Amino acid sequence: DHNHFTKTKIRIKQLWMIDFIYRYQPLFGAKSIVSIEELATIFHWPNKAIETPHIFWLNAKRAPASALIPKTGMYLGKSVYRGIDRPVFISEDDRMRHLYIIGKTGVGKSELLTDMIMQDIKEGKGVCFIDPHDTVEKIMEMIPPERAEDVIYFNPSDTDRPLGLNMLDARTEEEKHFVTTSIVGMMYKLYDPHKTGIIGPRFEHAVRNAMLTVMSEPGNTFVEVVRVLTDARYVQELLPKVTDPIVRRYWTDQIAQTSDFHKSEVLDYIVSKFGRFVTNKMMRNIIGQSESAFNFRQVMDEGKILLINLAKGRIGEENSNFLGLILVPKILMSAMSRQDIPEEQRKPFYLYVDEFQNFATPDFAQILSEARKFRLSLTVANQFIGQVEEDVKNAIFGNVGTIMSFRVGVSDANYLQHEFQPTFTETDLINIERFNVYIKTLVNNETVPPFSMDLTKDMGKLKEMRSPKVAEMIKQLSRLKYGRDKNVVEAEVAQRSKL
Repeated sequence: DHNHFTKTKIRIKQLWMIDFIYRYQPLFGAKSIVSIEELATIFHWPNKAIETPHIFWLNAKRAPASALIPKTGMYLGKSVYRGIDRPVFISEDDRMRHLYIIGKTGVGKSELLTDMIMQDIKEGKGVCFIDPHDTVEKIMEMIPPERAEDVIYFNPSDTDRPLGLNMLDARTEEEKHFVTTSIVGMMYKLYDPHKTGIIGPRFEHAVRNAMLTVMSEPGNTFVEVVRVLTDARYVQELLPKVTDPIVRRYWTDQIAQTSDFHKSEVLDYIVSKFGRFVTNKMMRNIIGQSESAFNFRQVMDEGKILLINLAKGRIGEENSNFLGLILVPKILMSAMSRQDIPEEQRKPFYLYVDEFQNFATPDFAQILSEARKFRLSLTVANQFIGQVEEDVKNAIFGNVGTIMSFRVGVSDANYLQHEFQPTFTETDLINIERFNVYIKTLVNNETVPPFSMDLTKDMGKLKEMRSPKVAEMIKQLSRLKYGRDKNVVEAEVAQRSKL
């Protein structure tokens, strides 16, 4: 029904040459023989000048995967080039050099993350997913029943049985100072991202000393930080337990010699920044528990599945960002604590973070540069490069081994083209189709040319895998194992913090 070419064998070559040279009229149903120039006037490939409708154009360029791409590992998608489909995998070692995924809304990022997470879960690996979009709910429906016991579902919106998250839980002096630095970084991220002076040296100094004072007594929480800034008698109770002379002198010399007016001016300013999380009952019942519901180091070493639902529609954007900024340093601190065991005994753990720019502090850059030696693999995704702070952006493009780009905007395409040239251009990055991606990766720590990848899946099969009943069972199991009754938590926090 369409124009096409067919292959015909020339039986008598000499007669064929004579017919072609002398242009004899074909007889008895024989075929006309035309030259290349004549053929070009009859049939030619379409180009951009052709106005004929209903031609299917490629929106963006395709390129084949390198022959060096491994044939085993985590399945990412398929390389489709000139009619040949080839599966694309990434090895465990190359995953330890981290993955960065970027793309507009609705192009397939969440589907790719879900597929990668489910592969890890089915293979019995340890996984943590920090999710601000409720994607966790879909993942819960696909978890194999045999891994139900491994799931820890951290859902702050479940106010009846809150899971504790003590952000001041630190055993060694090094961990205490790491926690303090992380929380100061969090305050900058929340209130002064451009370093305009809202959070300054004076604020930092007061917060560090207040937190180190509170951490002198095991089991104290973020709630006690607010109390130590407002209750002088409580400070006197804690001072005998403070072993650091510099911290002691902050209270006995500096604060004691400050006038009440200036003291209240500084401390009230700090309390105003912390207080909004302590006065929120949902948040207080989480960060006010003395013991965290789970041990992050144990989660890593035992290969658990930690699913963290920070959906902004459920808990609010500010609370979502606050909890994410607590969790990321906690995971880093737990990974770094694995230095007490030989590297070959460190079980690989896979951390996925969607919309990671909301939780990215200087600590995040540290994860990218140091996590590999602690066997922590990081996969992060977001929509725009402009959302990412400069130091974190530099850490990404300086340390990440694999970059995957879905369709992006003009400014991002302009930035990313330097990573994908000369194979792909700015125009390709802007126009690539949905569920298609350009990937630049490492193979055995060696770069290979960027290539295109198709991520389309059989959605019918994926729907068959989902079971809302299994998801509900896993949720109930997790909240019973790790959550605590709201009334018990509130009574404990009120008694301990004199609220």
